[in-house]
Amino acid sequence: MMETAVTKLLGIKYPVFQGGMAWIADGHLAASVSNAGGLGIIAAGNAPAEYVEQEIDRARSETDRPFGVNIMLMSPYADEIAALVAKRNISVVTTGAGSPAKYMAKWKEAGINVIPVVASVALAKLMTRLGASALIAEGGESGGHVGELTTMVLVPQIVDATPLPVIAAGGIADSRGFAAALMLGAEGIQMGTRFLSAKECSIHPVYKEKILKATDLCTMVTGKRLGHPVRSLRTNFARTYAQAEYSRISDEALEAMAVGALRKAVVDGDTENGCFLSGQIASMVKQEQSAQEIINDVMQGVEPLLKGAMKWVR
Repeated sequence: MMETAVTKLLGIKYPVFQGGMAWIADGHLAASVSNAGGLGIIAAGNAPAEYVEQEIDRARSETDRPFGVNIMLMSPYADEIAALVAKRNISVVTTGAGSPAKYMAKWKEAGINVIPVVASVALAKLMTRLGASALIAEGGESGGHVGELTTMVLVPQIVDATPLPVIAAGGIADSRGFAAALMLGAEGIQMGTRFLSAKECSIHPVYKEKILKATDLCTMVTGKRLGHPVRSLRTNFARTYAQAEYSRISDEALEAMAVGALRKAVVDGDTENGCFLSGQIASMVKQEQSAQEIINDVMQGVEPLLKGAMKWVR
């Protein structure tokens, strides 16, 4: 067991979050991670409240440990899901793609620990003022929506900017990344891509195989033209989209190209039209394991690394 401000705040055994990956992080995966001692997170994504409630019920039928819900604030269903998590007494809510300001009072009244994902110091300070319980500092190495700064640069600046516990995310897949995050001042980590290889992760077998066979230069970032860059695997879809960004196509048509692309990857394994989100550490994910095995693998290596660091001190 590793005790940090994050484990004490949330009542979890290990300060390891599973990322809220849209159309991927369902109630079964979240429950499996929570049962393994981490914090499983259900991703609301662009799904309606009915789907999210169904996954909450599923998670509660499989675990009695804390788990969270990730709300993408630009979703058309954000208001409904914000109300749902308060009604269903969810203990942790993580947020992304916007500011949760208008929901904070209601969530705090419901006893929810609100942990926004931040990619800049300014946003970290704002979330601190709004009453967040902790912050997830996510570097641009991560899959999905990304910011400009890398995890190595972002985390210590966020730690210096807030009194809140900080969870490091982006480019972390093993004990070395966890140990490095602690040295940067973080109190825990969040992993997304590593959990794509979990046996409990329900992505299409083609998606999982792409992660397991990934190389060090396997990802690329698209979407900068529209102001919401996304990191994914280098597929035909990603390359075609990148070319379109630098053409005379309208913004509306460019936006339309991406509609449904993630679902096509997750559900259908469509290698031509699917967007396979992935972080840069995909090449470090070598085998399919259970959520328990993944967390054990990460946690068992941290203490020897930290103790071994004394060899550098004279």
